[in-house]
Amino acid sequence: MTLFSPTFPRHPESSGARSEEKATDLPVWRLDDLYSGLDSPAYAEDLKKVAHECREFAACYRGALPRLLEGPEASKELYDAVRRYEAIDDLITRIMSFAGLSYAEDTVDPVRAKFYGDAQERVTAASTDLLFFQLELNRIDDAALERAMAQAPLSHYRPWIEDLRKEKPFQLEDRIEQLFHEKSVTGHAAWNRLFDETIASLRFEVDGRELTLEPVLNLFQDPDPALREKASNAIGATLKANLRVFTLISNVLAKDKDISDTWRGFKDVAESRHLSNRVEPEVVEAMVAAVRAAYPRLSHRYYKLKARWFGKEKLSHWDRNAPLPDAPQKNYDWAQARAAVLNAYGDFSPRMAEIAQKFFDRKWIDAPVRPGKAPGAFAHPTSPSVHPYVLLNYQGKPRDVMTLAHELGHGVHQVLAAPNGPLMAPTPLTLAETASVFGEMLTFRSLLAEAKDPREKRAMLASKVEDMLNTVVRQIAFYSFERKLHEERKQGELTAEKICELWMSVQAESLGPSIELGEGYETFWAYIPHFIHSPFYVYAYAFGDCLVNSLYGVYQKAEPGFVEKYFALLSAGGSKHYSELLKPFGLDARDPAFWDIGLSMIEGLIDELEKVAI
Repeated sequence: MTLFSPTFPRHPESSGARSEEKATDLPVWRLDDLYSGLDSPAYAEDLKKVAHECREFAACYRGALPRLLEGPEASKELYDAVRRYEAIDDLITRIMSFAGLSYAEDTVDPVRAKFYGDAQERVTAASTDLLFFQLELNRIDDAALERAMAQAPLSHYRPWIEDLRKEKPFQLEDRIEQLFHEKSVTGHAAWNRLFDETIASLRFEVDGRELTLEPVLNLFQDPDPALREKASNAIGATLKANLRVFTLISNVLAKDKDISDTWRGFKDVAESRHLSNRVEPEVVEAMVAAVRAAYPRLSHRYYKLKARWFGKEKLSHWDRNAPLPDAPQKNYDWAQARAAVLNAYGDFSPRMAEIAQKFFDRKWIDAPVRPGKAPGAFAHPTSPSVHPYVLLNYQGKPRDVMTLAHELGHGVHQVLAAPNGPLMAPTPLTLAETASVFGEMLTFRSLLAEAKDPREKRAMLASKVEDMLNTVVRQIAFYSFERKLHEERKQGELTAEKICELWMSVQAESLGPSIELGEGYETFWAYIPHFIHSPFYVYAYAFGDCLVNSLYGVYQKAEPGFVEKYFALLSAGGSKHYSELLKPFGLDARDPAFWDIGLSMIEGLIDELEKVAI
């Protein structure tokens, strides 16, 4: 049972550039389907209700699970318990989704910050009474539990119970689990909040303007090289001035994780993430090795080409995602972006477009850039009894359209998975990026097919290659950085200089000799929220991109029944292992050669780009 986090955030390389799109022209979500407002009587009642339900559940089932399995109705008895637990989980998720999304609207508003903090405290206190359930389920004799799961109705929850049993070796005694749970509010959750509020409060001065993080990052795609350099200098200066805080946050959270890992018996710094992702460590390491081996033929090759197009031996780091010198400057207003994504989705499947259409029609999207608003983009599923919401910081450039396609892909996935219920709808990160990256690819190919001007086509291909490098190469570099940081932290506290040194080492390796990493870039690790909120999350982006590249290759071959099999994959949510879901497509991610299939598609796009070079 987890509290709110901005589920499936877009990787931190995805923003567009400046645009004339006005905030008044962009949709703002309505959270009424959760609660009517911060002062909602229904919200207050549900907070009381969830505390009551948790106490009643504990009174009924604590210490009683073995007894439930002794009678002839064992399957139904345990099914009823799990179903009741699931209903409470749904209510908790609804409460925390509303508090978290309200907070994301303006993270520097003290009223919203208090509202969110109070919700965390109340829900954490209430859900303490539920901790025993998963712990005691995992203490039940294997044979007795297997007999009960072999029959209806408990067989429905077999996938969730089997996943839960994988955590059995790492569980602690009940009182210790309770202590970890209760102290999370003043532990890692508090440091997460400090990071969020610090980032939201920062201002970056560019040409006399005070900008928040999102708009200043967007300047890296501005056609003016002087403005890109100023943006980089502003980010470097502001992060450097605040590096003491970010260094402390990183040290505390890395140590906090190390303490938890040690108590639970995890041997590797990323082992707990692999477990939660339901992926074998050797599969992740095979992917990481394949991507790192591909650096020379992917990122190194591409940035050498780009430097040549700019008439340089090397690109400054602020030019890495810059538009090509002759690229047409194209903006998309909201109506055009909406049409581009829905048309691409509809060409693949009318059903996919129909689901995505609801996000626009029913105000499930919050798109404008606002001071204090959470940066980046994310799709949050809320609870299966409601629907997902999407947060963007839309500014009208082609990359913003891709971000919209990406987050709506998550949204479609979440809608399709919802019927599995609160316990089995959530998708492990290994497959969580499937629909998002696939939606991006559909939209990109649709827009590319419409492009007539060779310069526009080249600009689009270059942008797509850069997005894929940012999704695969950059995220594996981020993963390598995290591994180094967490392993070094085991030896003692890290200075800001040491963290910057670790950051620069992986950046130089991944970006290659054609990118010059200038002064200030050493601090850029400090603004990336994934390192704080979800340690080792980032490899899921590379996993998802390579997986989708392979899936898209199957789709391009006009494989019979592909659409139906694709929807079956998304609709499974977390009820099946990724290997079982990929089997109908003839794909096996446990085969080391699998990763080369996805990486070869990026290489093929670079080949295609060279052919249209003018």
